[in-house]
Amino acid sequence: MEKSALVYIGLTVITLILAFFIDNHEYAYASGRPSFTDRNRIRNRVAAFAIFFLLTGVSACRIAVGNDYWVYRFNFRLIAQNRHVSSEAGFNAIVYYMQDLFGYDNYLPIFALFSVLTVLFFMLALRDQGQDYLFSLFLLLTGGYYFNSLNSVRYYLALAIALYSMKHVLRGDYLRFLFWVLVGVNFHKSILLVIPAYLLAKFLSVIRIRKWMWILAGLLVLSLIFLQDLYRRIFFHFYPYYEGSAFDNGDISWVNIAKCGAVLILCLICYRTLLAEDRILKFYFFLNLMGFMVYCCGSFLPESTRIGYYLIISQIFLLPRLLAGLREGIFRKTCYIGVVSAFSIYFVVFLHQMYDINIRLLPYRNWIFQ
Repeated sequence: MEKSALVYIGLTVITLILAFFIDNHEYAYASGRPSFTDRNRIRNRVAAFAIFFLLTGVSACRIAVGNDYWVYRFNFRLIAQNRHVSSEAGFNAIVYYMQDLFGYDNYLPIFALFSVLTVLFFMLALRDQGQDYLFSLFLLLTGGYYFNSLNSVRYYLALAIALYSMKHVLRGDYLRFLFWVLVGVNFHKSILLVIPAYLLAKFLSVIRIRKWMWILAGLLVLSLIFLQDLYRRIFFHFYPYYEGSAFDNGDISWVNIAKCGAVLILCLICYRTLLAEDRILKFYFFLNLMGFMVYCCGSFLPESTRIGYYLIISQIFLLPRLLAGLREGIFRKTCYIGVVSAFSIYFVVFLHQMYDINIRLLPYRNWIFQ
């Protein structure tokens, strides 16, 4: 394996060690100020800042890392020249003024800014929803969400904002939720999908599910199978440049299907004892159910994996909360071992795939030492 892969491995190990010192149980989901002692508050802030600094540093200081790195640089030039690019107006405006400030084709500060923003929203989401901060950070890193953010700058910033916005849905603060989604629209229009998805998941989490609702869900699944042409026309209306592109290949993400399937099976096993009474868990459960439907029936849409990520990234909060609620015993230990092992194996496989031409996260280079 490429020696620079040790940067990613070392980053994962060091940040998880730092996360061990963060006690986030009282802060997660709290609508007011938690009653931490000064000592706990200081320890949490120091450890969280160190994690933020390390994650941001690796991302912000990269150069020529990611399959679309030079594509973005080319687009930065076009934006500075006031020429047409397909990215959103908010993103274009920031890129334009950053080059006006730092100079034409000075792309390093632009990548650094978006790295800071993406990691910031990931960290805020962990602070607000990660009851088991260490476990949630482990899932965020080994699940590839952070490392993939070194690619697809606009999308992963929108994904981080969507993850952060979940707390407002859970609190019933829908105006703030809509505000942050509209902020995210300035970077990637696909974030609009979370408005109906998150609100539907919240609705289903607080009501008693009726038989007609399951029938309606079945009809929706059938429509994804038999009305694919209609859905494609709607999708290409907003993203015409995806039609016939390399992304329009109909690939099925078997890994994400397996991941969602395993999580849903675990949830169903624990439904009577945990999910039935925990509306937060039910909210995450329905998001993963929707993600499972997208991966199973939505492969005809380009970038269906990204659509599903808005839904299944909630696993980083669902799994820690679900496992923490299990009774002490062999089943709980087995579940912990199974989840940790599965994500660790996925991370190792992901590291090997980083050489792929469609990912190109290895070799890792940065402008400080090279």
